[in-house]
Amino acid sequence: MRDSMRDLEGISREDFVFAAEDPAPQKEKRTKKHSGYFTDALARFRKNKSSVAAAWILGFLFVFAMISPIVSPYVHIGTQRKEGKTRWQIVLDKDAQYVNYPPFVPAAAVRNLGFLDGGVIHESQSEGQMLYWRGIARETGMDPVIRVVRTHEIVSQYRGEERVRVTYTLKTNKYYETGIRYMTLSLEEFANIQRFQNESGIQVIYPAVDPDLIFGLEDRPNIWYRLSDTKGTPLLDEAGQFIPAYETDPERAGAEYDSLRIPGDDGSYIYSTKKSGAVRCRICYYNYYIYKNGREPSYIFGTNVMGQDLFGAVGVGGSFSLLFALAVSAINLFVGAVYGAVQGYYGGVADLVMDRITDILSGVPFTVVAALFQLHLAQRVGIVPSFLFAFVLTGWIGIASLTRKQFYRFKGREYVLAARTLGASDRRLMFRHIFPNSLGTLVTACALVIPTTISAETTLSYLGIVNLSDLVGTSLGTLLSQWQTAMTTSPHAMLFPALFFSLLLISFNLFGNGLRDAFNPSTRGEEG
Repeated sequence: MRDSMRDLEGISREDFVFAAEDPAPQKEKRTKKHSGYFTDALARFRKNKSSVAAAWILGFLFVFAMISPIVSPYVHIGTQRKEGKTRWQIVLDKDAQYVNYPPFVPAAAVRNLGFLDGGVIHESQSEGQMLYWRGIARETGMDPVIRVVRTHEIVSQYRGEERVRVTYTLKTNKYYETGIRYMTLSLEEFANIQRFQNESGIQVIYPAVDPDLIFGLEDRPNIWYRLSDTKGTPLLDEAGQFIPAYETDPERAGAEYDSLRIPGDDGSYIYSTKKSGAVRCRICYYNYYIYKNGREPSYIFGTNVMGQDLFGAVGVGGSFSLLFALAVSAINLFVGAVYGAVQGYYGGVADLVMDRITDILSGVPFTVVAALFQLHLAQRVGIVPSFLFAFVLTGWIGIASLTRKQFYRFKGREYVLAARTLGASDRRLMFRHIFPNSLGTLVTACALVIPTTISAETTLSYLGIVNLSDLVGTSLGTLLSQWQTAMTTSPHAMLFPALFFSLLLISFNLFGNGLRDAFNPSTRGEEG
């Protein structure tokens, strides 16, 4: 004790500062702002990393769905007049030749990037087939062979002798390997193509082939050289080059030709043959596409079974699914909130009668309703309005039930009784005092309804119950359904619609779960 007193003798009174005399903590406490309900919810939502990532993915998908139909040159939005009515219509260009073709961008093919080059794999290509690809490259100037993936040597015994047969695995450009196609043209179009060739310097029309020199294999338009047999084996000269088999008889000419000629033509080659008032020509389809469309083919996602650009088609189908689901969700929220608010606020007989009505409606099978509406109602009001009505007919019941529970929960609270005592009307009590407290839960429910609506809409169009192609252009379900005919040869036709659809549903579910946790009142007040 005495030692402690000695230690304190050197301490003055000024060395002591009372905590209560420091105003800073009290001032900080007084100036601290209390966060609101939605601020707390946003803070809790940000802590959910998966929901935040889902929100970013949804934003990207929404922007893609809105922008890709505008960017794609193969999507056109216009009007159609049918049965005396003018309606908006989305049209996707179709190409009869480029069906289920892989992703292709001309710049990527030129620079040999290894992707977006229209590449497909061909297994077990023999020497004769290698000459076939070489023949296309020699005539059109576009080499279909991107690279040789593998070389196989097959050793076999034949009459006691050992033989080695070489086969190749190739990656080829499917757009270039199309090469030449036979087309029947009117005399007017034949003349128009000649003018195009003169102006652009692009060879579209190629010389006709003498059928006698190719053993009558006219069903193979890319054979322009002499053959040694009926199997299509080329007859090469001493230098290993192709020997042309072009037609030179003027009597077989279909129409006068005064335009570009291929290298080596001294003016004797015939560029068309007669065919019942028209002409039959050998057309380089890649260049013919440029003539028809004013640009080279460019399909970032490839094409589908209808010859449509998948980049624009996925955007059109995705934008319709998103906007349709948002419209359904908004209508269901409005109808269900009003219906459930009346139920929950008044209760009693009104609640009982209205509850029986929802029980009856909830027993109506949705698929049957959608099919019947498309068969009968769609002829009067249109496909999309009747489809929307099928979703709204019973879709609001879940929102109404949730709103009813929330009103039973809050209508007996003190602030509601105080507002009623001060003379607030029933409508004010319902939508100014009770409903705002239920809004977070209802918004969460609507967010979770959206993926359900998208899934149902896609399923119905996938099964063919609803056909949206005539008005909307296409839908995700239609794109997925079309892929079945080429699931082994053209996996890209399924990949991009399925990827968009899967990301959309997964992201919406994660986003909805994040909203549900953020708006949960039991977590309100926790530190954000």
